[in-house]
Amino acid sequence: MDADNTEVRCDVLIIGSGIAGLSLALKVASFGKVIVLSKGRLSNCATNLAQAGIAAALSSKDSFSAHGQDTTIVGDGLCHPKVVQQIISTAPSSIQELIEYGVIFSKNEDGSFDFGLEAGHSHRRILHSGDITGAAIHKALCIAANNESEIILLEDHIAINLKVQAGRCLGAYVLNKTRDQVKNFSARVTVLATGGLGKAFLYTSNPDGASGDGIAMAYRAGATIMNMEFIQFHPTLLYHPFAKSFLISEALRGEGAQLIDHNGNRFMEAHDSRLELAPRDIVARAIDAELKRTGVDHLFLDISFKDPTFIKNRFPGIYEKCLSHGIDITKEPIPIVPAAHYAIGGVKTTVSGVTDIPGLLAIGETACTGFHGANRLASNSLLEASVMAHFGAQECRHILQKEKPILSFSPWHSGDAVDSDESVVVSQNWMELRLLMWNYVGIVRSDKRLRRAKRRIILLQDEINQYYWDFKLTSDLIELRNLADVAQMIIDSAFHRKESRGVHYTVDYPQKLANSAKDTLIRKSVLSDVTNWSERLTKF
Repeated sequence: MDADNTEVRCDVLIIGSGIAGLSLALKVASFGKVIVLSKGRLSNCATNLAQAGIAAALSSKDSFSAHGQDTTIVGDGLCHPKVVQQIISTAPSSIQELIEYGVIFSKNEDGSFDFGLEAGHSHRRILHSGDITGAAIHKALCIAANNESEIILLEDHIAINLKVQAGRCLGAYVLNKTRDQVKNFSARVTVLATGGLGKAFLYTSNPDGASGDGIAMAYRAGATIMNMEFIQFHPTLLYHPFAKSFLISEALRGEGAQLIDHNGNRFMEAHDSRLELAPRDIVARAIDAELKRTGVDHLFLDISFKDPTFIKNRFPGIYEKCLSHGIDITKEPIPIVPAAHYAIGGVKTTVSGVTDIPGLLAIGETACTGFHGANRLASNSLLEASVMAHFGAQECRHILQKEKPILSFSPWHSGDAVDSDESVVVSQNWMELRLLMWNYVGIVRSDKRLRRAKRRIILLQDEINQYYWDFKLTSDLIELRNLADVAQMIIDSAFHRKESRGVHYTVDYPQKLANSAKDTLIRKSVLSDVTNWSERLTKF
């Protein structure tokens, strides 16, 4: 699997093809040659699965300050105020750009936007395209990118590692999955837009590609990683053996859907006065508590008491998907279970995507700006990704204007690696990792569970890294290695935060600290004042 002598060169290399990556590509295409890498099909991204919409204070009854206040309240005191203000105030121009790219948002009969309501929002401010908003946005961006001559879209290309030399990122080693070949992709600017890491957990709403690639590569390259303890669990994933990773949008609860148990009784009153419209972390913990209290494997979300025509018109995608699995949501409740949904933490960046490695940017879910604090407000993720692409493009222009040449770097060599005859090792380690993360580092945590997870992840990393060096690379092995690295970061960061805040809840420290650390920062083999592996293990 050695690389041939061909080096792929570009001005801007974007790793990831969701709203963040494609939006940035369109904005920087006039600056030079742009390559966008997708490790599968372009459509295999979280953006394409996003149902509810994108939050923006556009209504005359709404305001930036109200949107900012809602974001900060849900963020549980850890949001960065300047970042919140910058992103929310840029929302109108970002929405206008999406409309210019061809995105059609749902409107009322009078031509005004049909704003949706979701948990944590004090106003109806969610712009949506029915219940397939992400798909509508992604389709429009793909069409626009395909029509831009300076943008090259490459599917089935998975990045392996970043190349950092003399402190600067020069590009990445990339596996062409179709040709089973590794090549150097050299760039003046490299941008990570690889999305989240939901596949680290047994249940997730994320697509198969959500293996934390960008975060893991940045971590191995020496970048600072931030707030990895904050993993948002969505309360309502469709519970069905053949409905893989299908989310039941929070917008249903915004329209009155009720959470019920197997006897048809509502249970949210016992957990929060806001009932089904409490923030996601509270609703997810309430469902988790009910599951553990009763011993059942799922609960229900019921909207069947609403007018059938309204349900079909407002939620056509969810209606059709559930119907295809024999569930008519106009007549019966939807079986649901919580699932890992959004990585609030990620590569530490500014709103422009700037990391602490020159030449390397990170945007979208891969990045952590402090916008979401300890818990993400619903429908703020597409907004953040779009706004980061806007400011990231300005940063790319600034870097490219310095006229640094594209620098070559040494080709990839497989050494003595051979074809694997033990692929079962990868699948076994993958399942073990997802189980331990779900059981020990999931919705409710404890020091005891985290210690258990730490011991197991060290063993898994040893096995995975040995396999990585002994055998030729496959996409599954690359993803497994990345998942093990992000799992380690989540465990370390969760153990470090001795309080319950936002989506991080631990039974050992159920209260918030009065003087909580704003952020948990971690670099490779370094967490706070812990300076090496052996010392860090004794801390556990």
